[in-house]
Amino acid sequence: MSSPTAKLSFGEVLAIPSVRRLWIAQLVSIFGDFLAIFAVFSVVTFQLHGTPEQVSMILVAYLLPLALISPFAGVFVDKWNVKWTMIASDVIRGLMVLVLLFERDLNVIYGVFLALSCVSSFFVPAQSVAVRTIAPAAGLMAVNGLMSQAVQGSQIISPAISGLLVQWLGANACFLFDSVSFFVSAALVFSLTIERKTVPAAAQSVLDSLKSGFRFIFTHAAISFVIISMTMGMFAIRCFGVLLSVYVRDILQSNAALFGTLNSLIGIGMIVGTQSLHRSARKASQQSLVIFGLSFMGCAVLLTAIFGKVATTALGMLGLGFGAAFIMVPSQTLLQGETPQELLGRVMSSLMSLMAMSQVIAMTVAGPVAEKYGIRNLYLASAAMLLTIGVVGFAKLRRPRPEEARAMAASAD
Repeated sequence: MSSPTAKLSFGEVLAIPSVRRLWIAQLVSIFGDFLAIFAVFSVVTFQLHGTPEQVSMILVAYLLPLALISPFAGVFVDKWNVKWTMIASDVIRGLMVLVLLFERDLNVIYGVFLALSCVSSFFVPAQSVAVRTIAPAAGLMAVNGLMSQAVQGSQIISPAISGLLVQWLGANACFLFDSVSFFVSAALVFSLTIERKTVPAAAQSVLDSLKSGFRFIFTHAAISFVIISMTMGMFAIRCFGVLLSVYVRDILQSNAALFGTLNSLIGIGMIVGTQSLHRSARKASQQSLVIFGLSFMGCAVLLTAIFGKVATTALGMLGLGFGAAFIMVPSQTLLQGETPQELLGRVMSSLMSLMAMSQVIAMTVAGPVAEKYGIRNLYLASAAMLLTIGVVGFAKLRRPRPEEARAMAASAD
């Protein structure tokens, strides 16, 4: 288990030129992605008059390749040049998005999202390797926090901006901006020096490489616990989140404006949580932070489910985002710090695959379960799952490690 050590601040890691450029690349690209995603939802919902199933298929089309292709993509990321993998991914995705300028056919839109997801399966683990390479060990938590804030900040402001752009200039303005953002990201990555240390290894087939990655994950106690916890936690949260609009409509008796506000509160909570992480990371291990985050999110969902009021739901959304920051940032930092360089692509892509698959399963089962047992009971079950993971994790942390137990037994003798 990683022990708490001195951590660099956000300002200190941003003073590193390569980190600053990679963060700007993430900020520009993610903002463009959110603009395009909300524009697609607007097109399918209001122009094509898509059914709820057709709208939800957009997200399914994006998640499925991440679930199925990511483990294999990680094998190649561990073998390929990281810098050129990221650049090629950005350029290819920038060209793919341009298709949306000319097509409004639903099947084409699904196909574009499937293709974008396939390429992203290579980019995401490559970016994690790049962070590990250019950031000092003491700055990994801060860099991952900055990357997370770029995502959450974009999630907060992009819906409003996308809505205005679609209304004033049309959806194509969002698609064009997204395409340009990929090329800007590629140019910034091109300016970086990413020198990954390589370890000579015997030639392996793709399947053998894949097996070695899984073998490392499930023989490393801290990493396997964090990956399994995050996967189960993501399942519980997606069961909660996929029906939030229905909860707002049926339980809170409110409208789309409140739904949008609640989503923004999640992003605000995550930014606040990320800012709080730096202080907490000095006193607690990364595993402890992940367990705290899962437990905090369970309490937030429980608060939302029990009272069913607008005020408590708003507090729950802030808490949900706050807790999520304590899961996402420390877990990425732990994986980057504990995984050998030559396996990092496979480990990160395996996490991405499991989380995507858990979301697809959650979206499939949440609706029927809520319809049969009620949405508040589904939320209570989600809260119970998160809190159970937290309790199990806390008990696991309190249990002495084998070497510590042996030392205690020896001293007793």
